[in-house]
Order: sequence, then C-alpha cells, then structure tokens
Amino acid sequence: QVQLVESGGGLVQAGGSLRLSCVVSGSIFRINAMGWYRQAPGKQRELVAGINSGGSTNYADSVKGRFTISRDNAKNTIYLQMNSLKPEDTAVYYCSANALGWSGYRPLDEADYWGQGTQVTVSS
Repeated sequence: QVQLVESGGGLVQAGGSLRLSCVVSGSIFRINAMGWYRQAPGKQRELVAGINSGGSTNYADSVKGRFTISRDNAKNTIYLQMNSLKPEDTAVYYCSANALGWSGYRPLDEADYWGQGTQVTVSS
C-alpha cells in the first residue's frame, strides 16, 4: 500500500509563512504527479499547486507568486512553501499523489492516493 503523511500545518498571522511537507511511503513502483489541495469549510476541495515527475509546476491563480511547490524525488517528498498568507488561505490542506504501488513481483494499477490532511489557519 501507498501512504501519504502531511505535516507542517498550524496557526499563523496574516502575512506569515508556513511550509508543508508530504512524505510518500509504502510499496511504491513509481510516483507520477503530486499536488496540494485544500478544502475550506463549506467549500469544495480545490487544487492549490501541482508538480509532475519532471518538475513542471502549476498553481491556482489565488496563490501564484505566494506559494511554491517543490519535490525531492530521492525522499519521495513534496513541499509547499506558503508566504504572505491571507485569512482566505485557511483550510485543510491535503497532499495527493498519482502513483503505482508494487505488489512484490509486479506494478499495481495507477491510482490516486491522499493524505489525511493538515489544518492551516491564518488569523487576521
């Protein structure tokens, strides 16, 4: 099985910074694209930032210029550096990975995996 564990959330004042981390572990054959999503109360989950296996990135318009996603393939880890945080950034942040697990003798089917989420709260 493939597991994702996020860390780094917390409470910060507007204008502050936080860095989220997400480690992918388990029986992994290959990790493709990864990304950060967020869900605020009463709202749908939305893509914040994504990064593919080659390092190409994409961002939601609302975070461009403030957030940076990066990836350490050797550590199966992605990061989200969040600067100039605003109260509207308050949400539960989820890490996602599109990956193929390893059965022990062959790759498993490609699937999307999710972490448990980490709360980010930005006070005004």
